[in-house]
Amino acid sequence: MATGTEPSPTDHRPPSGVRGAGRAAIAAPHLRTDRWWLAPAATAAGLLAFVVYSTWRAFANADYYAAPYVSPLFSPCLAENCQTMRSGPNWDLFGSWWSLSPAIIILIFPLGFRLTCYYYRKAYYRGFWASPPACAVAEPHKKYTGETRFPLILQNVHRYFFYAAIVVAGILTYDTALAFRDEHYAWGHMGLGTLVFLVNIVLIWAYTISCHSCRHIVGGQLKHFSRHPVRYRAWRFVGKLNAHHMLLAWVSLVSVSLADLYVYLVASGAFDDPRFF
Repeated sequence: MATGTEPSPTDHRPPSGVRGAGRAAIAAPHLRTDRWWLAPAATAAGLLAFVVYSTWRAFANADYYAAPYVSPLFSPCLAENCQTMRSGPNWDLFGSWWSLSPAIIILIFPLGFRLTCYYYRKAYYRGFWASPPACAVAEPHKKYTGETRFPLILQNVHRYFFYAAIVVAGILTYDTALAFRDEHYAWGHMGLGTLVFLVNIVLIWAYTISCHSCRHIVGGQLKHFSRHPVRYRAWRFVGKLNAHHMLLAWVSLVSVSLADLYVYLVASGAFDDPRFF
């Protein structure tokens, strides 16, 4: 029932946002003279390259295990069709009914963590959605609702993906430990792949714990840091990493791709893993 307060269908409200009545009337889309579009274009290209590569590797469903290395994109292997050693990271939790690539099962967790990450939001908001495309450049959208409506309101699940990312990072740490075994499961092996995995797991952990959610969990809701010295030190450490969150986001993304590429090249026979001992 109408109350008499609803706007009429022909109600024309003034524009909001950068074109609102309270903002300076500037006809030009921006006043920048530099090549401001390079940064969002490079961001979009980098993220698109990873999406294409990871999608190809996931659906290729081959050459992701070369003893003792298992690709981080396929670990942990939760299906029976995994091509990994039974005493290693193959858990067979999904059994034989899962016939697709095992990477599809696990990739949702690290990808969900990265997609909802505060930095990656900024990256693809600017690179793909032009919201906004760059500082001091008006976005082309007529209105802005932020992350208050579907689907962007789902970004609030980031902290839960953080918990899953901790588990995945722990499993990748176990995989890195297995990289010190040879194909006969004997300890004492070390090859170039071992170093690749070591660098990758260090960057994975650095990116994961530099997360804003981690910083809040460690030091949030404390009124007196002096009463919680351990949490205060942890909060300061995470805060220092958080200052480099953007850099860690990119280098860890590259390191995961390179670790997977290394396993692929060894598994496909492109070259043998150089061994130090």
